[in-house]
Amino acid sequence: MNDQAAQPGTVHLRLAHPGAIQLDRALVLLGRAEWLGTQEADERDGTRRYQTDLALPLRGGRPRTIFRKAAYVDIGAPQPIEGGWRVPIGWRSATMAPLFPVFAGRLDVRADGLTLEGWYAPPGGEAGRIIDRALLNVAARGTARWFLDRVGAVLEAGHDVPADDGVTASAGFEARPQPR
Repeated sequence: MNDQAAQPGTVHLRLAHPGAIQLDRALVLLGRAEWLGTQEADERDGTRRYQTDLALPLRGGRPRTIFRKAAYVDIGAPQPIEGGWRVPIGWRSATMAPLFPVFAGRLDVRADGLTLEGWYAPPGGEAGRIIDRALLNVAARGTARWFLDRVGAVLEAGHDVPADDGVTASAGFEARPQPR
């Protein structure tokens, strides 16, 4: 989860999730994030890796369609910042990795909400960056929004809550219509 601000070909992303968060409870939930998925056995440099699914809900459709992709999410050791905690966060696809963006950044946790900020690398080199500007950034930002809202729901509740899409973890990439 390196700082990729200076890396050519990366795209900056910053999203906020306002909410009421108990910082002490958030620290516990981020330290043991089984609500996110299955933790891999080895912890490296204070970073825990989880096998999970990331989702991209497509808004407006009835029934709602949700694209899901198996991924690895890395959560680093929280560091104190003014008014809260800063947690290194990163993710990448668990399968067909060269076809999906890689994200590296941080999650700032404060009593009044969350901020996810970082950089993602669109797949496919220069052609991928052009396609990202035209279309794929919607998918990258939508997935990041889903992730931030999921973390926000758990931290606001102070315990695990079902994902709002009602879909349990899958083993690959799929699109499923969701009843409303």
